[in-house]
Amino acid sequence: MHAGEAGSLAVKLALTTGEPAGIGPELTLMLAAQGALPPGTVAVGDPEMLAVRARALGLAVRIETISPGEALPSLNAGVLPVWPVPLRTESVPGHLETANAAYVLETLDVAIAACLQGHADAMVTAPLHKGVIVEGGFPGFTGHTEYLRDACKVDEVVMMLATEQALHAQVPGWTGESALRVALVTTHLPLRKVADAITAPRLERIARLLHADLKRQFGIAAPRIAVCGLNPHAGEGGHLGHEEQAIITPVLDALRAEGLLIEGPLPADTLFTPRHLRDVDAVLAMYHDQGLAVLKYAGFGRAANLTLGLPLVRTSVDHGTALDLAGRGSADPGSLQVALALAAELSRRKHSGQVHPAG
Repeated sequence: MHAGEAGSLAVKLALTTGEPAGIGPELTLMLAAQGALPPGTVAVGDPEMLAVRARALGLAVRIETISPGEALPSLNAGVLPVWPVPLRTESVPGHLETANAAYVLETLDVAIAACLQGHADAMVTAPLHKGVIVEGGFPGFTGHTEYLRDACKVDEVVMMLATEQALHAQVPGWTGESALRVALVTTHLPLRKVADAITAPRLERIARLLHADLKRQFGIAAPRIAVCGLNPHAGEGGHLGHEEQAIITPVLDALRAEGLLIEGPLPADTLFTPRHLRDVDAVLAMYHDQGLAVLKYAGFGRAANLTLGLPLVRTSVDHGTALDLAGRGSADPGSLQVALALAAELSRRKHSGQVHPAG
């Protein structure tokens, strides 16, 4: 099936509206008011909260409450279908309420179940606030990525962010439009704990999963991956840290011996330059800010987060809850648009047979 044929396939996207005190609800409403939600999009959240927020922002949006499995109404401008999840307490933009932590997690549970039961083809997540969820009675919560891993009962997932220019193209390299894909070995860890988390088994699992999903979801026949070192100058021969010599290089050598096209470990401060990225499909960074600071500089607001290794398609925005902007109607919905478009495209590719099942 050609790409044009895949693009015509209808898909259903479950969009969780995120932290109710943040910008997630209004970004959803803004796109609904503009008629900019992809066909088949259904929001997951509190219908009354969304209706109140729409009125406060002066957005002409009609909320239509339905249940998973029901047919969606025609997605015209000003119509927002919603799978209802009730708030635990009233929400005011910019003011976190720990009582609503369970509400946010329930929206995720509804979307996950819908995907696994065939009521949705993908889930897209507006931002949540990790701190308020922990304080709301869920001390082990570290983020969407890990929550989805556990809910879907898989051993490993990979967080990958990509700028808009790199989401769809099956071609490598940093271009004038800043096309860049960055995956992470560790995600939401304090920096003090990162080095201990870089183990040979973990690095091998992450690298294999990244390689497999670049092939499976992006259609790249022979992915080329550049790997950052952990330490400055990639350890400088052991003088600035031993992890490269003891852990990272042996794992990469073993993968290269199997035929995987993996370069590194390379110093992170020079890897993210056009010369090194020209022939690279993705960069594998050791920790969160090592890779995502560069990616967000290159394309913040027009990038999306993709969780690799799940039995479902999940994308998200490249930003947080922006509590200081909530309720003003001035937040930029660009990243949410990119995340929705990516989820729709990957879902259509999966239905068309262009994406092969994991495993």
